[in-house]
Order: sequence, then structure tokens, then C-alpha cells
Amino acid sequence: MHSPGTLHIVATPIGNLADLSPRALEVLGVVDAICAEDTRHTRQLLSHFGLERPLLALHQHNEDAQAEQLVARLHSGESLALVSDAGTPLVSDPGFRLVRAAREAGVRVSPVPGACAAIAALSVAGIASDRFAFEGFLPAKGGARRERLARLAAESRTLIFYESAHRIEESLGDLVTAFGADRPAVLARELTKLFETVLDGGLGQLLERVAADPNQRKGEFVLVVEGAGEDADARLVEGQRLYLKLSGHLPPSTAAKLAAELSGAPRKALYGGGS
Repeated sequence: MHSPGTLHIVATPIGNLADLSPRALEVLGVVDAICAEDTRHTRQLLSHFGLERPLLALHQHNEDAQAEQLVARLHSGESLALVSDAGTPLVSDPGFRLVRAAREAGVRVSPVPGACAAIAALSVAGIASDRFAFEGFLPAKGGARRERLARLAAESRTLIFYESAHRIEESLGDLVTAFGADRPAVLARELTKLFETVLDGGLGQLLERVAADPNQRKGEFVLVVEGAGEDADARLVEGQRLYLKLSGHLPPSTAAKLAAELSGAPRKALYGGGS
């Protein structure tokens, strides 16, 4: 009877191809097959390094169906690698269902660490990194996005978001409304790539810079936002959260009055969304 193979979770570069580790290269070169989110993208990566391995498509639409077959292959003695289009698999990418199925079946799952855009951005942000919460992509629809941000406004941990080019300006506007224009943040764009930029300042300042420069609305974004402060800052954040909720049902002045009474935040700071 064959011993089960290993499922290797392999991080790939988020931009600069030199960030692919020697160990990742070695594993990708010897596994029986590579499970990839986009096989075309992964084939280009392998080709750059002179590798050629069988590729299997594994994405959010077929992961449940594929997991059982892939675990069977692992049980037969094959070793597989899982990669995403860029960075560490499972971080805002498919894969956890396969990993869970493999672990439940007694298959060894081994990480091959490497690049991760969220951690790369946090490492250069200069914002407290001892406690942080990764929120991935915010909802695409404005109403759901504003509701999510309202729930996060009082979060004391540093917050990390991913965002796309066509929503970055709109999302920054909603963040200003929910968290206040002065909340410190860092916007990291195109990390490790040719046009990498890392902007810092208050959320309002970042929104102004993105709105004024079309180049700052291109590429892939990681936003690192400082957590809510204690005492007065926390009361203000809670007041803004309540105001956002109440203003959907009451006139703005009434919503601000109630939110101020409930939170202890100054009413003037709440009227108009805390701007």
C-alpha cells in the first residue's frame, strides 16, 4: 500500500519574480501536479524558471468538486502543490476546502512560505503591527461596504484591506465617512512591481491624492489603517458607527443627536459623517 503523498502550499511572488524562494522552485519542480487558480498565469511563471509540470485548475467554482479527487490522488502516493495567482494561497484566494479535506483524510499538508501582499504592506506601513485584523476585500456594493465599515469603526487592532483599481477611490471615500478623515493609514500599491508606491497620511489625505492622480488609481492595492484609539477616539468612532446606522432611518440632525447621546461623542463631530 502506498504512503500518502504531501500537499504543498506554495507561496509565489506578488510581483518581482526573484521573490520565488529556492525551496518553492524545488517543490514545484518535483511534485506530480500543481493545482492553480489560473493555469495560464501559473504556466507563465513555471516557464520563466524553465519548469514544466501538469497543471490542474482549482478555483472557487470547482474546489468542492475537485477536492475529493485530489485527496484520492494524494492517498495514492502522489504529491501535489497548491498555488494561487500571486502570494500565499488561501489569503483571499481559494484553497481552504482542499486543505481541510486533505487534513481530514490524514494527508500531510506542508507550507512553503513566501510573499504575502498583506504582510508586505504591514511591514512597511509604520503602523502598529503587534495586533492586526485582515479583512480582505470589502463588499463590492456600496451599501454592504458601508455597513461592514461601520461595524469595524471601533476596532482597536490595525486593519488590513485589499482593494481593486476600479473601487479604490470609492472605498477610500467610505472609509473617510466611517472612520474619519484624520485616521492614519497607508496605501500600498503595486508592491514589489515597477510602479510600487506607498502613501501615508490621514484617510482624507489619501483620498485626495488618489482622486488627483490617475496613476494612483491603477494596479493592486493594500490599505493598512490604524485601529481606533482609546477613550475619546473610541467614543467618536462608536458615535460615527451609530450615526451611519441611524441616518438611514432618521433625518441627519436627529441621527447625530441620538448617536451622540448613546456614544458620548461630540454631536458636531458626527453631523455630516464625522468630516
